[in-house]
Amino acid sequence: MRLNEVTYTDAQPIDGYGPGFFRIGGQVQQGAILTGPSGTQSWNGYEDVDVLLTLVGQVDVLFVGTGAEVAHLPAQMRQTLEEAGLGVEPMSTPAACRTYNVLLSEGRRIALAILPV
Repeated sequence: MRLNEVTYTDAQPIDGYGPGFFRIGGQVQQGAILTGPSGTQSWNGYEDVDVLLTLVGQVDVLFVGTGAEVAHLPAQMRQTLEEAGLGVEPMSTPAACRTYNVLLSEGRRIALAILPV
């Protein structure tokens, strides 16, 4: 028999989203959001890299929801995060929310930084 250690975090699934808001763990959040093992907080967008760096060592991958459409991340942001050892995957916000929920349900070490649609 193989036993696996289960680590419980404050990560909550994305319940829904709409123009300018997200519903996370039953709570409505306005604007851009960062959510993951440390809970949910507001995020100031691409320029707010320092708060994303706090995830180093806590998660393996950060999904970045770029809004209604897929967009490239600013080169400096991506380089800073990757040099710190954080995998970064940009995708549209709807796709990022779906992917985050699936991987969260599998117990993966992930976080999500999302811009509203």
